[in-house]
Amino acid sequence: MRKLRTLDEFTDGYFRAHPEEIDDYLTEIFQDFAEDNDTGALLAGLRVIARVRGVGDMAEQVGMTRQGLQKALSDEGNPRFGNITSIVQAMGYRLVPQKLPQSQPSL
Repeated sequence: MRKLRTLDEFTDGYFRAHPEEIDDYLTEIFQDFAEDNDTGALLAGLRVIARVRGVGDMAEQVGMTRQGLQKALSDEGNPRFGNITSIVQAMGYRLVPQKLPQSQPSL
């Protein structure tokens, strides 16, 4: 019987083989989150990068246990903003506000 890979296994393998794609992937998942506010999708994307980078190493950098990091990024996770900031920094990035393309409000 042929063993098929899960989507997570495929995605992890892709980013391990193409680490240069991680920048664009992170930008995309945060842009999607800004548009649809889907926390679950954002956490799923961060989980992918955490697995590729090594959950244990990332947890140590963030100051969490491995289980704590996995729980924070799980489907049921509800991490504090500070945790997300620390996780993103451990990935080598930072959160920076971006002005929305809209007209100035009337005063």
